[in-house]
This record gives sequence, C-alpha cells and structure tokens, in this order.
Amino acid sequence: MQETMPPPPLKTLIEEMESSSIEDVPWVFICPISLEPMRDPVTLCTGQTYDRSNILKWLSLGHNTCPTTMQDLWDHSLTPNTTLHTFIFTWFSQKYFSIKKSLQDVQGRALNLLESLKKVKGQARVKSLKELRQLLDSHPSIRNTVVEHNGVASVSSLLGPFTSHVVGSEAIGILVKLDLSSEVKKNLMKPAKVSLLVDIMNEGTIETKMNCAKLIEMLLLEGHVSLSPSLSLLVGLLRLVREKKHPSSGVVLNGLILIKKMCSYYQESVITSILSIGAVPQLVDLLPTLNNECLEIALCILELLSKTPEGRMALKDCPNVVVNVVTLLMRVSERCKQFALSILWGIYKLAPEQCASEAVEAGLAGKLLLVIQSGCNPILKDMSVEFLKLCSLNYSASIFISKCMLTTTIQ
Repeated sequence: MQETMPPPPLKTLIEEMESSSIEDVPWVFICPISLEPMRDPVTLCTGQTYDRSNILKWLSLGHNTCPTTMQDLWDHSLTPNTTLHTFIFTWFSQKYFSIKKSLQDVQGRALNLLESLKKVKGQARVKSLKELRQLLDSHPSIRNTVVEHNGVASVSSLLGPFTSHVVGSEAIGILVKLDLSSEVKKNLMKPAKVSLLVDIMNEGTIETKMNCAKLIEMLLLEGHVSLSPSLSLLVGLLRLVREKKHPSSGVVLNGLILIKKMCSYYQESVITSILSIGAVPQLVDLLPTLNNECLEIALCILELLSKTPEGRMALKDCPNVVVNVVTLLMRVSERCKQFALSILWGIYKLAPEQCASEAVEAGLAGKLLLVIQSGCNPILKDMSVEFLKLCSLNYSASIFISKCMLTTTIQ
C-alpha cells in the first residue's frame, strides 16, 4: 500500500492556501491583529489568542493591554494554544490535499484531452478543444504541464488550409495561453496558417478577434524579418481597426498596436503594402472617432508613413487629412502634437500652398500660438514656430493676424 506523504509545515500550508485565494478560513483561526491565519497561536492572561509574532510586536511597542479587550495585562507570559494549533493544522492539511488531488485530476484530464485530439474529429474535436481551453482558463497552473507534454505542437498542428473556423478559434484560444517556442512560431507563420488566422480574425467573435490579435503579436515578437507579414494579414488588421460593433472592446487598440509594430519591424515592405491597400484615407477618417490612446498610435502610424515619398504622396492626396489633424491638435498629448506637425510638414513639402492654406483655414495658426505659449518641450515649440512661419508666407501680415484671431495686445 502506497504511503501518503505528510503535509508541509503549517507556515508553508498557509502560504500555499493564500496563493490559491482561499477565503473560507474559519474566523477562529484568524489573528485579531493581522486578520490573517495564525501560524503559532498563543494565549494571553486575558484568555484572548493571537499569533505569536503579532502579539510580541504589540508588546514591543510598549503596550500593556490586551489588543482585543484593552484590559491591563497582569502577566506578560504567552501560553501556546496547542489545541487551536492542531485544529488549524488539520483544516489546512485537508485543504492542501484536496487542492493537490483536484490539480492532479485536472492535469490528468488535460492530458487525456490532448491524447484525444489525435483520434477524434468533427464536433468531438471541437468539444475537446473547448474543454481544454476552459481548463487552461480556470487552472493556469496546468499550462506548463500541457507544454511539457507536447501540447503546443498537438494543437498548432490542427491549424491548416482545411481547418474549420470553429476548430481554429478554439485552437488559437489555447495557443495564446501557452509559451510558444521559436520553432512553433516559425511554423505558425506559414502562409496557409496565417491565411486561416486572418479569416478567423475577420469573422470570429470579439473574444476570437482578441485572441487572433494576441497570437499575431506573439509571432511578431519573434522578430523574424524574413517572415514579412502578408497582404491578407494587413488587410485583416485594418478591418480590425475599423471594428464598429464593439469599438470600446480593445479590438481597435490591438489592431492599431499591431500595425504600428509591423511598420516599425518591417518598415519598407509593410509600408509599401499598407499604402497599397488604402490605409491612409481609412486611418485619417478614423481619427475623429478614436479615444486618446488609440489616437496617439494612429498618428504615430501616419507619421511613420509620412517619412516615405509614397506615404507623403498618399497623405497629400487624402482630402480630409489636414483638417482632421489640425482639428485634433489641442486635444492630444505633446507626443501626439509632434506626430501631427510631422505629418503636416510632410504634406507641406509636396504641396506648400495647398497645405498652408487648408491648415490656416482650419485654425492651425491660432493653435500653434497656443502651443508655443504653453511651455511645451523645446522640440515641439521649435516645430510650431517653424511651421507658423511657413504658413505666414502665403498671407499679408494683416490677413494672417486676422486668421490667428489674436487680441489687439498680442498683435
């Protein structure tokens, strides 16, 4: 007969139970001073019991009273409460073995589900994947077990050109909860798998879209420059950014973050592709609808695009870009203002008269003066001064001053 291993010391038991968020500890086990389970209960002459470390600290501070009853202590001796210690130890030991058995059962169930994925198909496969995903959600501690038993390879092998979206959604929901090796990431970047990922992201639920975006981010972090994102992936991310059903769900933010990272990682190849799918007018039209966090990332993307000749041309040809950027200038951070001025500067290089005229009519001059007077950082102030000078070149002094809407004193 196999012997049962003895439980750890009480201190270790309590620490492990606290990490498991056990909230049903009997109140009699709780120290009145720390409101935490007692590790070494001792009783005062008043009959009140406390954890030894807490009552010693109380007494060391010069107190001569019982913390609970506030009675004067006629005896400072501490009597170990062995009966209560036994009750506490027994209660936590039972909890410990119960949780340990439950975890072993969960691990065993997870491994059985992994094994079943090699055999079952259709709805049975979907059911196994869904149960495994739910286990990983509710028991994060089994994630290492799944990885160690080749679970990542088993699940990722289910993604392919003929995978149904329901199977793919569940598989992706599992993969984003696990640590992926470089080899697995390379495998997931194969065109057929990326195509499936994009299709699922476009048609899935909000949770599925979020999982797809997270998986794409995990793949990007691998930093394989040779594995440049496909055009279909960029199209999918742009659709994600234009999500209208759940704009506050975080999907838009995730999409913008991924596009920004791709522009930063892969630069020329992605910028060329993203311009070819009409990203500039779509992002420009989105600007007025975005919250400040999304707006900063969107302006950063447009600023990255404005650094290329093709990007500047696309911005110049976009009818609303100057008005939208100028309108947002005073509701954003200094970082956003720098992005905005950099975008306008790029357009000005191609069409100085058109850009200056549209910007001034949209109220840029007055806003730049406010920026200059606001005590902003030197770089932003210099940019504002220079752009204000450029805008004034196409106007007489009196007309430009009237466009600024200044008071007589400032004039």
